[in-house]
Amino acid sequence: MPINISNDLPARQVLEDEGVVVIREKDAVRQDIRPLHIALLNLMPEKIKTETQLARVLGATPLQVELVLLTTASYQGKSTPQSHMRAFYRTWDDVRKQKFDGLIITGAPVEQMPFEEVLYWRELTEILDWAANHVFSTFSLCWGAQAALYHWYGVPKHALGGKMFGVYPHRVTKRSSPLLVGMNDVVSVPVSRHTEVRREDVLDHPDLRILMDSEEAGVCLVDDRTRFRFFNFNHLEYDAGTLRDEYMRDLRAGRRIDLPRYYFPDDDPSNDPVNHWRSSAHLLFANWINAVYQATPFDRSDIGHIRPIWERTTFTAPCAPAPTTKPKPITSPHRDGDTG
Repeated sequence: MPINISNDLPARQVLEDEGVVVIREKDAVRQDIRPLHIALLNLMPEKIKTETQLARVLGATPLQVELVLLTTASYQGKSTPQSHMRAFYRTWDDVRKQKFDGLIITGAPVEQMPFEEVLYWRELTEILDWAANHVFSTFSLCWGAQAALYHWYGVPKHALGGKMFGVYPHRVTKRSSPLLVGMNDVVSVPVSRHTEVRREDVLDHPDLRILMDSEEAGVCLVDDRTRFRFFNFNHLEYDAGTLRDEYMRDLRAGRRIDLPRYYFPDDDPSNDPVNHWRSSAHLLFANWINAVYQATPFDRSDIGHIRPIWERTTFTAPCAPAPTTKPKPITSPHRDGDTG
């Protein structure tokens, strides 16, 4: 099944031109199917680019996804037209009484600031606390992943000596994770950050596991499988030219920036970069959507009350037919324009 987004959202035409099946709202309501309700808390300045990138990978699954775009009420950026924000975005206050199968939290251009100094930090912590009982599975990205780890588990972020920038090889370390089913042993992942979460800090917490990491770029993907939480510090959702755009932007601004590693052919910025992570991005998000679909309560009002144990043996492949019965539940215990 395709993704259900607003008929007038700019991402719709982009995705349709790429061959991604996008369902129209009037057709979605006629289908006798329980769609997955996924909220996207978009903290990035260029929201249209980010929402398009994530809608692309969410829409390439066999399940119907209804995407709800969220923004903060305590901070409003200037890089996205307010007409777009008014037309397509809601604040947390607008949806706080609802429950969602999934919540994606993006990065933000604030990673070099202490968490508590971010203008919307208090609102974000309230959203994270709300998600514990109103969202079945969270998937946070880059700074959003660092923020969630810090708030929920006290895991700190650490400044790097320079920007980690490029497309680095990462190894899969926990193949038993449902997110990594079918993934290659080594995966190329775009990285763009000034800070990191360290292995020892993650492994000190008994609920956390490292699913993917890199000798050069460090920890990439972490989960808390009993709470259905995933933390990706890098950017598989990036387009082929995203790192190039960041590199050229920093050059124009006079910032000190090294050439992104393993990115431009022959390390020549005049050569168009080749996207060799696209299939991994689609597989990662398809695995997440598939796993959430198979484990989330059929009645969304049960989210926060029923939480099945997430074991790989309970899942079918992403392209397999949807299960005809609900799984038996088991209760278990700002700088605009920068990367995030």
